[in-house]
Amino acid sequence: MAESVPGNSTEEETLKHLFDDAMKLYDTIENGKESTNSDAVQMSIKNAISKFEKVTDLVSYSGMFSSNESLEELPTETLQYLLLPALLGTLTLKLCGRPRKDIIHVAEIYFKDFLQRCKDYGVTDVEIPQGDSQSQNRECPLTEQAKIASMVLTRDAKIKRYKQAKELKDKLSNLSTAMALPNVDEETKRDYFVTLLLCYINQALDELASIDQEKPILEYMEKQTGPKKPKQDRHIQPLKPVIITRDAVQKAVYGLGYPSIPTMTIEEFYDNRVKEGLFPGSCTSIPHQTIHSSEDDPDDVENIRKEERIEKDDPEELARQRNMDEYKDEHRRGWGNRYNRS
Repeated sequence: MAESVPGNSTEEETLKHLFDDAMKLYDTIENGKESTNSDAVQMSIKNAISKFEKVTDLVSYSGMFSSNESLEELPTETLQYLLLPALLGTLTLKLCGRPRKDIIHVAEIYFKDFLQRCKDYGVTDVEIPQGDSQSQNRECPLTEQAKIASMVLTRDAKIKRYKQAKELKDKLSNLSTAMALPNVDEETKRDYFVTLLLCYINQALDELASIDQEKPILEYMEKQTGPKKPKQDRHIQPLKPVIITRDAVQKAVYGLGYPSIPTMTIEEFYDNRVKEGLFPGSCTSIPHQTIHSSEDDPDDVENIRKEERIEKDDPEELARQRNMDEYKDEHRRGWGNRYNRS
């Protein structure tokens, strides 16, 4: 059995409030009419990603999930947190201003992680796509008969999944109506969350298929134009997934399943956030006071704006960053501090 969230119900409420807050922003992005590449929508996407990353941190820190559990053992309210990699993958694909190759690589990791976890808990038994099927076909060319058989199987699978997706969508619509009623019973809640997971499983499979088709196109374009030289400015953070395991033992276990994923323990994640100046410098615990639940988190918005200014090579922001670097180079930390010195 997974351990309960440490502390009291207030911590559970903080987690739920932050997740619900992020979901509202996510729904606004998904249902919005404004162009995805607009500055306002891109800021909302980055803000939502930041919030879901914080939720991922809290879920991992709580020890909510265990590798030796079944779906029946999970409390109903925790089922929604299995969606986190799928939600982050969906948002990542909407990002602009980053190399597309990096975007689809990170999204692919998120979707595969989501499918693997759902499979581990018995939510689904689908085969998780491995690698680039098109490049594998180039290495091992199929006969005409094998190609026809593969096309038939693929077509049948798509039709079956399309019918299943339509049925799930109708069921989810009915359950959503029931969830809006007061005093919803436990069975309805559980059915709703499981149906939601099944809907996102179909979506993840579709997204992975699209990514698989996009890869050779990007490779072709790169051959035609040549690889873009990465910006040398060290202040631009590389895009990478936030998939966190609870301890070193789980890190070793999950690392075997996802050799390409930069998995981190909670301590490593916290140390990185301390270095980035986002968390205080004590690693004994992660205080909830550092995590804001407001939808318009001023720290999140300011960090996103700084990142956007850097990505757009804003002269004032770059000058400020370089001046700070020069100051740090010339003034080592602790210089001038004469406290308790002779």
